[in-house]
Amino acid sequence: MVTFCIVFSKRLDSTLHNVYRGGVNYGTIADNLPPTTDAITLYTTNGIGKMKIFYPNQATLQALKGSNIEVIVGAVNNDLQGLATSPTTTNTWVQTNIIPYLDVKISYIAAGHEIKPTIQNLNNAITASNLQIKVSTVIDMSLLGNSYPPSAGSFSDSASSYINAIISILVSINAPLLANVYPYIAYTSDPTNIKLEYALFTSPGIVVQDGNLGYQNLFDAILDCLYSALEKIGGANLTVIVTKSGWPSDGDSGVVATIDNAGTYYKNLISHVNNGTPKKPGPLETYLFAMFDEDQKGPVKTEKHFNLFSPTKEPKYQLTFT
Repeated sequence: MVTFCIVFSKRLDSTLHNVYRGGVNYGTIADNLPPTTDAITLYTTNGIGKMKIFYPNQATLQALKGSNIEVIVGAVNNDLQGLATSPTTTNTWVQTNIIPYLDVKISYIAAGHEIKPTIQNLNNAITASNLQIKVSTVIDMSLLGNSYPPSAGSFSDSASSYINAIISILVSINAPLLANVYPYIAYTSDPTNIKLEYALFTSPGIVVQDGNLGYQNLFDAILDCLYSALEKIGGANLTVIVTKSGWPSDGDSGVVATIDNAGTYYKNLISHVNNGTPKKPGPLETYLFAMFDEDQKGPVKTEKHFNLFSPTKEPKYQLTFT
């Protein structure tokens, strides 16, 4: 799907002096959220400078006007077939959902199903309108076939025709790849072989040695696996933006999805991503999931508990956005 992202600068506590150059997802699958204008104010007052939204919600875009928040915008799945098959439909979509909001800092448009023609048509429409907005798509790590060690990362055979076409077009239009990276999912799928400390950035030393690169956390290992897979299909120079990463505070047996674990993950992720990964050092644009709990999400219970703020705008963790 096409998505909007908002990027922000954030600091967790008085001991954290580097600035988090990332964002927070703004999901709205809930019936108890604060008004949109209040949500945008919460971003602004907390120094959150980037956002990701999942469809071009007119009220959200209107509230973002003049906010100076950078946004990634997505298209709903029902629109994607038309965007993929009809340049006229694509132009209309841009004229309806983008052009009226030129005073909103839209940084990316992300497409999902039927990706290659959708990206091409959207990019053509954006270029024709003389807009400086990149068009991309969001992937998750299920497309990887080989994932250990990170240098052996590769896409699965079943994903090859899909991902090869996407990477080819992203390279041709000089656009980044958007990726969702969830150490929580990787850890809970194999808790016997993956230590919780490795997933939470709290391992005291190197856990995985891969040639001359050492890995002390699972987030870096997953992302470098993706970088290795991209190298194998002509995407070595692609920039990757992490558009979703988070840890639930409730919803499973209570052993892993806890407030303490989630707070630890978010705090450590924020301080870590400025350094990049062993394979790709340097600041890594990353978006936390998510601003608010969404009580109508499911069916997995943890999906309701990825929030940084309550619907009453109270912070769940001691995180400072500056």
